[in-house]
Amino acid sequence: MTDTMPAGTGRGRLAGHCRGITEAPSFGMGVFVVILINAGLMGAETYSGLAASQGRILQLAENGCLVLFTLEMVLRLGSYADRPKAFFRDPWNIFDLLIVTSAFLPFLRSNTTVLRLLRLARVLRTARFLPHLRILLLAVGRSLPGTASFLFVGALVVYVYAMVGWVCFAHSDPQHYGSIGRAALTLFLLTTLDGLTDAVRAGLEISRFSIVYYASYALLASFVLVNVLIGVVLNSLDEAREMEEADARARERAGRDMDA
Repeated sequence: MTDTMPAGTGRGRLAGHCRGITEAPSFGMGVFVVILINAGLMGAETYSGLAASQGRILQLAENGCLVLFTLEMVLRLGSYADRPKAFFRDPWNIFDLLIVTSAFLPFLRSNTTVLRLLRLARVLRTARFLPHLRILLLAVGRSLPGTASFLFVGALVVYVYAMVGWVCFAHSDPQHYGSIGRAALTLFLLTTLDGLTDAVRAGLEISRFSIVYYASYALLASFVLVNVLIGVVLNSLDEAREMEEADARARERAGRDMDA
């Protein structure tokens, strides 16, 4: 069984009208512009002089954005009137609903810091209207398990080299290798190859074999591990692109079925 109402019912007609509005390109562009305006208002509030002199206008503009976001959410809910369960199958719908409804909760409105963070979260809604950004966010989420494994291996490499550096350079260079923490921080900064030349020059003054230490670390940490991370992200990006294309095809089939 499906949760879709017949097209001839009142819910079906309501869903058809709302769907025609929400699926129009101008509707998405309008919501996108409102999100950008809301982000600009948040930035304007950070200037104390402007906030003091134009606070009333900024507050009215913020309330206007909130009204438009609420109207948008009502239309989106109306577009699923004939299939209400389908609304909650889309994670973006749930995210939008939580962000908009949170602005009306009394205990959140009384907390200025939390309210500003929730307003900032509205900026993330731009991903709904930018397919490429949506794919990137999905790729980042799918790459988290592989990234966690990468971080563990990277931490292990840094720890081993930090211990070797502490043993070899602690007495000669205590500022950078005086403890395991200082050595790990030094090596972490060297991962970007920034300051590697100065480190090698200082190491050669201690021992000529330090070039082996720095060269092997730069090769392993800055080239091998970073390329592994890039491979993980690119693989997740391909998977996210395939998922987005599959979702687009599913939405097209659903739309044709609803029209039929």
